[in-house]
Amino acid sequence: MSRSLVERRLSEVAERMRHLREELALADEQLAHFADEADDARIRALVSETPLAEQEHREAQKHADAMQRHRAALDGELRQLERTQDELLDRLLEARS
Repeated sequence: MSRSLVERRLSEVAERMRHLREELALADEQLAHFADEADDARIRALVSETPLAEQEHREAQKHADAMQRHRAALDGELRQLERTQDELLDRLLEARS
């Protein structure tokens, strides 16, 4: 792979990583919100012991679980990009030698 191609790919990877970090920060905020809502709904379900409160808890927990999966996917993609960046940097160093 030519040096200019490696540099271009490094730039693309760095931009994607920046974007993913922003998405991850947003996902962290949303996850905290959904987790708090699920906890509140769980407590209401325990106190009221009604089918409606239990259903609300299940729904709130589904949202929190979905956000957790989304956050984990973003984190996994970011880790993969970090590995790609490391590989590209290694290639760039090899090309200089």
